[in-house]
Amino acid sequence: MKRPAPPLRPEFWTLPLNRLNPTEWEALCDGCGKCCLNKIEYEDTNEIAFTNIACKLLDGQSCRCSNYEIRHQFVPDCVRLSPATISKIAYWMPSTCAYRLRHQGQPLFDWHPLISGDPNSVHAAGQSVQGWTVPEFNVPEEDWDDYIIEDL
Repeated sequence: MKRPAPPLRPEFWTLPLNRLNPTEWEALCDGCGKCCLNKIEYEDTNEIAFTNIACKLLDGQSCRCSNYEIRHQFVPDCVRLSPATISKIAYWMPSTCAYRLRHQGQPLFDWHPLISGDPNSVHAAGQSVQGWTVPEFNVPEEDWDDYIIEDL
């Protein structure tokens, strides 16, 4: 029998990331789907360019992974974001990402569902990828430069 998840503490998102329990860590995600966009990293400059090409597992309407719990079986190089890895990965995350913001000691945006109380506020604020991504299987990797979008 699966143990129930620990309850969320009031305003847990203001705590240092290493003090969050696993349930709180997962709840920090705003559901924007931006981290599931394919990126191009230029080796000579370490610059990251976001594309509007979505991981094959991203549901473009809900902006959630369609197989989150077992995603590494389908996408082995999917990032394993954790308090232990955030310092190495934060630069690669979108600038609006709650994990990146909290790692940098910044507050969450007003549209974040934990602040607004509305799980759809991220979409209503135009801060998600809802409805504007291209599935990665439709674009050959050598053409990804044609799909670069402005910094997120």
